[in-house]
Parts: sequence; structure tokens; C-alpha cells
Amino acid sequence: MGGPTIGVLALQGDVREHVAALVGAGADARPVRRPAELDAVDGLVIPGGESTTISKLADIFEMREPIDKRIAGGMPVYGSCAGMIMLATEVLDGRPDQRGFAGIEMTVRRNAFGRQVDSFEAPVEIAGVAGEPFHAVFIRAPWVERVGDGVEVLGRVSEGPAAERIVAVRQGNLLATSFHPELTGDLRLHRYFVDLVRAA
Repeated sequence: MGGPTIGVLALQGDVREHVAALVGAGADARPVRRPAELDAVDGLVIPGGESTTISKLADIFEMREPIDKRIAGGMPVYGSCAGMIMLATEVLDGRPDQRGFAGIEMTVRRNAFGRQVDSFEAPVEIAGVAGEPFHAVFIRAPWVERVGDGVEVLGRVSEGPAAERIVAVRQGNLLATSFHPELTGDLRLHRYFVDLVRAA
């Protein structure tokens, strides 16, 4: 049996890295820029990048409504870094004209860990992902300040000044992390998402 077909929203950000990681995790992965391409996938990854840019381009490419509809219909979506911001119902320190897909009931703070120079790496244990803690890469990353009742916290920073900050969550078929698993060669989180898409 072949793997599920998973799209990577290819408006901006580290699209190639996610496609490669998804293929490595057993999915048929492809970039998605148009509504017709979205129709052909079973799940979607919203990559890291610049959330305000992705928000603008989602309107320009007429992808906002189709993605909202698919999320409402239960399509699994995984957002990393900027993708996490795009999936949040509330964004702190965002731009006033910035609009996401509001799928996960959570409040995230944009660039919470600081600017590009404050990028760092830290071990993060992810609930439901076996093995040693994840070597998480944070680049101008958000963190989660509040989650709603239906949101499961999967991971927190384990050490350092940001210890205990929430950096991985799941609500139903929607998954989000503050960090970039596609940059580490560790495919466990992508496998977790591929399994989620398969189950859906």
C-alpha cells in the first residue's frame, strides 16, 4: 500500500525540506500552491517562514477559503513555526492585518524566543513519539501561551530560560510545533503526522 498524499503549502518558507522529510516518512509529498492542487491531497503541511507573508500570499493565491473548508472538513494539517502561528485562533505580537486559519484553539506569541540571533536548539520530549527527546531547532519561533480545552499539549521546552514553554500541540487532526523538525534529519514527527493522515 502506498503512503497518503500530503501537500506542503508552497507559498513561502522551507517547502523542499518538508517534502523530503515527508517522502522519507513514507508519504507521497508535493508542493501545493493552487486550490486544485489542494483538492488532490489527504493532508497538508504549513511550513516555517514568515507568517505575515504566508497570510498575504494565501489571499493572493486564493488558498485561504479552500484551506479553511478542508480544515473544517477534518483534513489533517501540520504547522511548523510560522505554520503554528497560521493555525492559532489568537496571535500576540502579530500584525493587525494578519489572518490565519484559526484551527487550533490556542494563543501563540509571535517571535516569542526573540529575533533571528536568539535562535537556539533544545531537547523536547514529544508525547506519542517514542525514543529520546527531539533535538528541536527554534528560529524566531513562537510559543503557546494558552490552550483551549480540546487541545493536547505534546511538548514543552525542557531546559534553559524558556523551560516549560509549550512548543508542540495537537487538536484532533491538527498538529503544530514551534520548532523545525524538517531541518534535523529526525523523521519521527513527520512519521507521526503521516500516521495521523493515514488514520483520517
